[in-house]
Amino acid sequence: MATEETTLPTTEDEWRIRLNPEEFRVLREAGTEAPWSGEYVNTKTEGMYRCRGCGAELYPSDTKFDSHCGWPSFDDAIPGAVKEIEDRSHGMVRVEIRCARCDGHLGHVFRSEGFTPKDTRHCVNSLSIRLDPK
Repeated sequence: MATEETTLPTTEDEWRIRLNPEEFRVLREAGTEAPWSGEYVNTKTEGMYRCRGCGAELYPSDTKFDSHCGWPSFDDAIPGAVKEIEDRSHGMVRVEIRCARCDGHLGHVFRSEGFTPKDTRHCVNSLSIRLDPK
């Protein structure tokens, strides 16, 4: 059983011990928190956003921007920190983003919306991340 914070759980039961029920629903079951309900929607604090499941660095705060979509938005992730998977749920085709280290569900990535010069929006659940302030 994974008992140390640096050791990744290997079973869903171990993840249930590490995460609270809402974190588990989002990170392990690809759930979504309600729009405008997350603690990081309007946060402007400098620092590093890490995966709430495993602590991996995902998004520097200078990549966060206001998209007014109801979830924290980032226009870039640390190279190799996030993996993309085609998501055909809910009768549409989207691109799901997951933590490359622990496979925790983060949210979805959208492109060609014109919000930033990088033209990318990582729409991330606050329950999937934790801010490590600078």
